[in-house]
Amino acid sequence: MKFTDAHIPFGMSWTSPFAKWQGPLAEVNSLDLAVDVTGRALADRGLPPEEITEWTLGCTVPQQHSFYGVTLVSRRLGAGDHGGPWISRACATSAAVIEHLAAQVQLGAHTTTIGVVTDRTSNGPLMLWSSAASPGGAPTSEHWVLDPMKLDPTTGQSMNDTAENTARAAGYTREQVDEVALLRHEQYRSALADDRAVQRAYMVPVRIPTRRGEEWVTEDHGVFPTTAEGLARLRPVTPDGVVTYGAQTHPADGCAGVVVASAARARDLGGGVTAQVLATGFARAEPAYMPQAPVPAARRALADAGVDVADLDVVTTHNPFAVNDLWFAEQTGFPLERMNPYGSSLVYGHPQGPTGARAVTELIHALHARGGGIGLFTGCAAGDSAGAVVVRVDG
Repeated sequence: MKFTDAHIPFGMSWTSPFAKWQGPLAEVNSLDLAVDVTGRALADRGLPPEEITEWTLGCTVPQQHSFYGVTLVSRRLGAGDHGGPWISRACATSAAVIEHLAAQVQLGAHTTTIGVVTDRTSNGPLMLWSSAASPGGAPTSEHWVLDPMKLDPTTGQSMNDTAENTARAAGYTREQVDEVALLRHEQYRSALADDRAVQRAYMVPVRIPTRRGEEWVTEDHGVFPTTAEGLARLRPVTPDGVVTYGAQTHPADGCAGVVVASAARARDLGGGVTAQVLATGFARAEPAYMPQAPVPAARRALADAGVDVADLDVVTTHNPFAVNDLWFAEQTGFPLERMNPYGSSLVYGHPQGPTGARAVTELIHALHARGGGIGLFTGCAAGDSAGAVVVRVDG
């Protein structure tokens, strides 16, 4: 979908630290997390919540009270007159949220909108359905987070299977996969320089209320030192495979936010600097080949934006497997080393819904750091699907 008047004001997108599941955010309701982080982010940036007239919640894992959706969030933040939809599209949720907000602005329905994207994979709900046909009326059950990772009901294969299928089709070796994983870790470490100066520009700490007061999570939790030797020692997840736990992401908890506004409003909010949303795109790959989906999604968004791959200055990806980036680079010719300059979800984990919003935020900051340019975010999602966003930062 193409846009001509939808902008993310510079500085008006943010992310909390991401914490590996069952870590420090495991007991924090993701809606409470989003309210706290969003409230402080807006206050720090001088944007009163009541001036935002379209609110969108991106969330893929139900939490207590989540039936009320975005109305819970906007009312608790003092914008109770406004609401909006709840969007859930697995790890393509952030791209779908940005598309919805950009469309609202493009149509002139709103001039200032926000996407609040949050998820907690820790302690995911156990869903139970009554079944009179079962012995003794025993219920049918599904663990909301764990079971989908192990089985796509349309293919009978797991998430890891989709990576191995793609690697096998392309002929990728274990060495190639490990090299990409190591590169992403090195890029992530570069973002920690100067007391995390890069991350502190867009990362909002998490406050956790405790019986004795409060605790703070100020940086990503669960990222471990990674070396070539360490990766080489790991066994593949499946026999004769090339993907190890070191070359794939981990589930996580966290939230993110993104404001989308008209050009005039965005320039005012962003100090004259904006990231124009040029286009979004969604696509699906062949069944059970999920890591391939970001390529057609990217091509669709690029075509709508009127941009070629050769015009791109920076690319960020949601890459639950290192295989994703190998496939993207091979199919598009975009260099691996120019992707994900601040690391990626392969390193810091994926809380599903907000993962893409963090990647878009890091894309905008990387473009701004180089003086502007055109960038692409693309990332896969469950169901062999993917979403993509093309932005241009001027000045």
